[in-house]
Amino acid sequence: MKLSIRIFLFCLLCGALSAAWDSNRNIQPAAGTFGHQKQDQPEGQEPPDVLQEKQSFREPLSWRYPDPPPEEEPRFPPDFELKAPVAPDSVSAVCGENSVRVEAKMDLLGIGKPVLAADVTLGGCPATGEDPEAQVLIFESELHGCGSQLLMSEDSFIYAFTLHYTPSPLGDSQIIRTRDVTVSIQCHYQRKHDVSSGLLKPIWRPLSVTKASEESLYFSIKLMTDDWQSPRPSTQFLLGDMMKFEVSVRQFHHIPLKVTVDSCVATVVPNIDTVPRYAFLGNNGCLFDSQLTHSSSQFLPRSQDDKLQFEVEAFRFQQDDSGVIYITCSVKATAASAAVDATNKACSFSNGWREASGSHQVCTCCDTDCGSGSHNQLAGTGSQWEQETSVGPITVKERPLQ
Repeated sequence: MKLSIRIFLFCLLCGALSAAWDSNRNIQPAAGTFGHQKQDQPEGQEPPDVLQEKQSFREPLSWRYPDPPPEEEPRFPPDFELKAPVAPDSVSAVCGENSVRVEAKMDLLGIGKPVLAADVTLGGCPATGEDPEAQVLIFESELHGCGSQLLMSEDSFIYAFTLHYTPSPLGDSQIIRTRDVTVSIQCHYQRKHDVSSGLLKPIWRPLSVTKASEESLYFSIKLMTDDWQSPRPSTQFLLGDMMKFEVSVRQFHHIPLKVTVDSCVATVVPNIDTVPRYAFLGNNGCLFDSQLTHSSSQFLPRSQDDKLQFEVEAFRFQQDDSGVIYITCSVKATAASAAVDATNKACSFSNGWREASGSHQVCTCCDTDCGSGSHNQLAGTGSQWEQETSVGPITVKERPLQ
């Protein structure tokens, strides 16, 4: 009995499976579904018997990526403090009467690493020495050397220098670890003379003071018009113009005097101890400009003892766009009765040296050294009158192209 029941149940199960199989043979898969695609069969052949039905999910997936953890604020130590940069005390200077000495520590930047000596200059001048024990570089220069600039305040002359540090490249890399550094250095000196950009007419006192109240002299140097009849109202010139100067001495209660010019220097500021500078007249009255530059500069023939006229072809300093110059001359007065000699003359060069008074033989020393000689003296006082006199500023502009 049990066996018959089992056979009956098995037959029922086989019948159900057969019916399901027959129904599935007529199902065609949809286009784009997972399973076998329907293929064109040659005529007379049946399609494949096995097809796979696409699996589907009746409920949506509930899983998702977890949210990232919240960012935390950075935590610094409670005593943490950013260090403010402090300028290192690594440069010192000592200003002398005519020179300056600058000492720069090898650890110029204050970071514990020495710099290369070749990377440090004083206005373009390399170090003149090095102290290995003190670990310092030494720079020494005259006040008007190493690219110094002269500045003036109401009561001081100021010579300004600049210490430059330009680090060498770090091999072939494109990185830097230090930057260019400049340190300004100034030497201050008390002014001993008043300097003005206008016409100067100082009152000079003789070295002998026995008759100081009766022997005051007034020296002047001024620009003149082309006809030499009056002072020139303008101090502007074009390159190639002739600047005409008249030097004179006014005397009161004094014997007749003769004025000469020992030397003249052109600068860009009213002080001869600066650079650039051009000494176009010197050696006790020799006008070099015409000989050095083949210009037309010259002394004019002397017409009066107390006046001397000369003209200089206008010029500018290279790499100075302002075109401003100052002329400072050392002017001297001696007794008019004294003879012209090597130390009291007015010589200019034009196919040879010529003297303004006609005593051309005294100009032969202009190509060598006229020396100090024995100066003419004033009426037995045992002294002579000599001092610097200036005019400026003079502006020289470029001549416009035609």
